[in-house]
Amino acid sequence: MLERAVTYKNNGQINIILNGQKQVLTNAEAEAEYQAALQKNEAKHSILKEIEKEMNTLVGMEEMKRNIKEIYAWIFVNQKRAEQGLKVGKQALHMMFKGNPGTGKTTVARLIGKLFFEMNVLSKGHLIEAERADLVGEYIGHTAQKTRDLIKKSLGGILFIDEAYSLARGGEKDFGKEAIDTLVKHMEDKQHEFILILAGYSREMTHFLSLNPGLQSRFPISIDFPDYSVTQLMDIAKRMIAEREYQLSQEAEWKLKDYLMTVKSTTSPIKFSNGRFVRNVIEKSIRAQAMRLLMGDQYLKNDLMTIKSQDLLIKDETAAHEKTSQPV
Repeated sequence: MLERAVTYKNNGQINIILNGQKQVLTNAEAEAEYQAALQKNEAKHSILKEIEKEMNTLVGMEEMKRNIKEIYAWIFVNQKRAEQGLKVGKQALHMMFKGNPGTGKTTVARLIGKLFFEMNVLSKGHLIEAERADLVGEYIGHTAQKTRDLIKKSLGGILFIDEAYSLARGGEKDFGKEAIDTLVKHMEDKQHEFILILAGYSREMTHFLSLNPGLQSRFPISIDFPDYSVTQLMDIAKRMIAEREYQLSQEAEWKLKDYLMTVKSTTSPIKFSNGRFVRNVIEKSIRAQAMRLLMGDQYLKNDLMTIKSQDLLIKDETAAHEKTSQPV
């Protein structure tokens, strides 16, 4: 039987010691080996293959994709251990998502709900989205009741709380602390009946945890969602355009790329909404294209599909972004 040890290096290579002989694999080679192993057991791992197919439609997010595979492997192997009568460790799967707006946190939460439902970890796999106003009440006792009601709706699925750090903003006398205490209690009492995901800006979430030392250990899985590069944002834009059966003219593509480079270099990361910003630009350009075609009475197929440079109303979008992207 072959024995091997695997270690990871910072330069994108993976060391594999096989029967005492050291090999060095790149990430691409390791991924190919991983895919080959899955291929041999395709029916057995059909759930993961389906989720991976959906994950591959998402630009970037390499850490998240790696985490999902690790979670799947842990659940799958635990199921095999149970079949052999071995002890099965029950880990809490509550998570922390850290990143700026528009980096895909909600989308990933939905994918995780689907995966956990398919693997019988969650009985429903649905997603309940919430923010401070949904948990914090107006008088003593109201907050605990609102929080319990949300948790009850989330049983069998995921409770996703965005901008979770806002629960700690008011200090000791604020009702947000009551919401945190209620969440912590139910995370323990019902830790295998629902999954809690707290999400928000990286810096604010780190500060939030420092104010609540007991929380850190209750979230064994923490995933960072980095900002998209200009190349990734262009990839997102092209995918959005293609999904809607449109295309960018060469001039429009150049204009959009130049614009994104300018916005990225002049806007604070916490004020830039990443994929959401791109979606707003694309949707506005489609409306502008429709008006242009209507005024020009042009309806050939290529006309209907092509977004031209003049359809990218960039100045208007910049002003709108400055108004709506202030941190809460």
